[in-house]
Amino acid sequence: MYVIIVGGGKTGSHLAEDLLKENHQVRIIEDRSMVLERLRQELPQEVVVAGDGSSPAILEKAGVEKANVLAAVTGEDEANLVICTMARFEFNIPRIIARVNNPKNAWLFTPEMGVDVSLNQAEILSHLIAEEMSLGDMMTLSKLRRGEYSVVEEKVHPDSLAVGKTLSELHIPTECVVAAILRKGKLIIPHGDTVLQQADEILAVVHASQVSLLASVLAPMG
Repeated sequence: MYVIIVGGGKTGSHLAEDLLKENHQVRIIEDRSMVLERLRQELPQEVVVAGDGSSPAILEKAGVEKANVLAAVTGEDEANLVICTMARFEFNIPRIIARVNNPKNAWLFTPEMGVDVSLNQAEILSHLIAEEMSLGDMMTLSKLRRGEYSVVEEKVHPDSLAVGKTLSELHIPTECVVAAILRKGKLIIPHGDTVLQQADEILAVVHASQVSLLASVLAPMG
């Protein structure tokens, strides 16, 4: 996958590092000199593109014509929206993700403006706080814009039959994809042979009708 990231702050640089570890092709665009200096120390030289991410010429320099995904994660909502709109309607990038810095601007980040997925950090945090205070362990982190799917988090109970088994051995619901595992503060990208441990936190994309099925797979026996 070829991914262009606009914004070299902490969010952008961490995203770039993770994608590179997964052997994706990445270009990260940044115009602040101090940030560029840091990025060039942390990332391969060919990954870093100096310039304004809202400039068509800079996007072309970053290889926009072959990009599968663009993520606009600058600290300015106006810039992110302009970049997303241009990426969709001028360059026709298939998948566009935007960071929303000010929750009051979230309503602007829609498919009509070129945004497929908007990451509203304040909204995600409010969901986490609200769900942590509820009785259930299942947490809906965010509703995906299209369809009846949610990103959910569920802990593997110490007495669950899932402990010690690989993902391929479990009866994961058909309309569910395990996207990540949080284990002792570390993020694990799962595969079929990944063995679950007690207290693992499973992040999954699942259809609303199968959320309870996923929970039951990780729940205690009996």
